[in-house]
Amino acid sequence: MYSHPSAVQTQRSSPHSEYDISPPLSPSLSHNDGKLTCSSAANKRWKYFRRIFKYRQMDFQYALWQMLYLFISPQKVYRNFSYRKQSKNQWARDDPAFLVLLSLCLCLTSITYAVIFRMTFTGFLGFTLRSVFLDCIGVGVVIASIGWLLANHYFLVTPATQDKVEWGYCFDVHLNAFFPLLVILHGFGAIIYVVLGSEGVILTILGNTLLLISFSYYFYITFLGYDSLPILRKTKLLLFPFTVLAIFYIISLALRWNLVRIFHLYIQSTDNKLR
Repeated sequence: MYSHPSAVQTQRSSPHSEYDISPPLSPSLSHNDGKLTCSSAANKRWKYFRRIFKYRQMDFQYALWQMLYLFISPQKVYRNFSYRKQSKNQWARDDPAFLVLLSLCLCLTSITYAVIFRMTFTGFLGFTLRSVFLDCIGVGVVIASIGWLLANHYFLVTPATQDKVEWGYCFDVHLNAFFPLLVILHGFGAIIYVVLGSEGVILTILGNTLLLISFSYYFYITFLGYDSLPILRKTKLLLFPFTVLAIFYIISLALRWNLVRIFHLYIQSTDNKLR
């Protein structure tokens, strides 16, 4: 079968086909034959959210690959962000598939906790909506805005350059860091509760350690996201939260603060309010 030369050239220049670490291109995605378009930030956001309602245009295979490699080798995930900058002239994702899958994961963990804590249907629904729109997206908007301000005002190699860090990319960094936190804290946290309950010295040690690991992963992947941008400098300052986490972890064990118990009370609070 004859293929258009430009289509062949586009496929060969794609990071997905050049590197074995990347998944194959989804056949549902369309290309612009190598033409780079510089849309406004508002136009990019509009296109991004509009694609949420067009699942046929989303590459779920690639999003699943990213989720897997956020645990195996998160540096490779950010390497593909650099490829996007070269091919589409933007750092941020233009495909909401990752956000959609992350929201589905939150729904699944909400079902798990609804069963464990015997929530009412309204409590389960309220907890799910809070997890997706407040804990993930709402907090992410705040963290992304702070990261965007810091990156463009303090970390730029050349502040006067036209190449700035996109807010959408900062939000993507939050989503990347949130997924491992979700799996570790919600997934393993549920297992610990089922096996050990909610009280006891062993649970306090395991639970607080689990929180330390999950938030350490969050800050580490956040650091990698900004450190991978060649237009930024002094990004190692983003490693400072590790010191705070270590100190807080030691204090929590010394004072026997059961942080997992506090986390579980937070989960149950929505159901208690709606009963």
